[in-house]
Amino acid sequence: MGPKSLTWHGSAVIACVLVGCSGLGRQQQKKKAFPVVVIATTAGTIRAELWPDKAPITVRNFLRYVDEQFYDGTIFHRVMVGFMIQGGGMKTNWQEKPTHAPIKNEADNGLRNVRGTLAMARTDVVDSATSQFYINTVDNGSLDHGVQGYGYAVFGQVIEGMDVVHKIERAPSADPEKGIPVKPVLIKSIRRAGS
Repeated sequence: MGPKSLTWHGSAVIACVLVGCSGLGRQQQKKKAFPVVVIATTAGTIRAELWPDKAPITVRNFLRYVDEQFYDGTIFHRVMVGFMIQGGGMKTNWQEKPTHAPIKNEADNGLRNVRGTLAMARTDVVDSATSQFYINTVDNGSLDHGVQGYGYAVFGQVIEGMDVVHKIERAPSADPEKGIPVKPVLIKSIRRAGS
């Protein structure tokens, strides 16, 4: 490489510094696109971004139910003010829908149960999550991995529609302690955005 090459490269570097290098390395600068789902409810629409890089098993499981249209006609059957809203497993007659086998709990993925995050509901058994999920309406650090046991796997975040989440949260309750709504909000459908 001769002095002419070095001079050209030096000029290119100076030009980048002065005017920006927006055209160089564009592939590396693009933010990775994560899947987005649209949750259509009788209270309004919620859009959520899912994080397969941090919760691959959980996101794959959730999207399997989405693609099977499993969530259509289920309800938010547990709504607790200042805590969360839970749904995705019961029909309007309060009967649980049959599900696939439970998945491994990915609560140790470093994600926290903060306001607006989606996480998998489960029983007291660590690896028992199937279809039911919840949306945190406040920061719920007690649900994080290692705080009070294994924790609950966060796998996404509401990106539009927190007003709808709070509307669902504030629905009249037949039993505020258990979070049983008088008239549950219906999940009309959950679809991948753009489908």
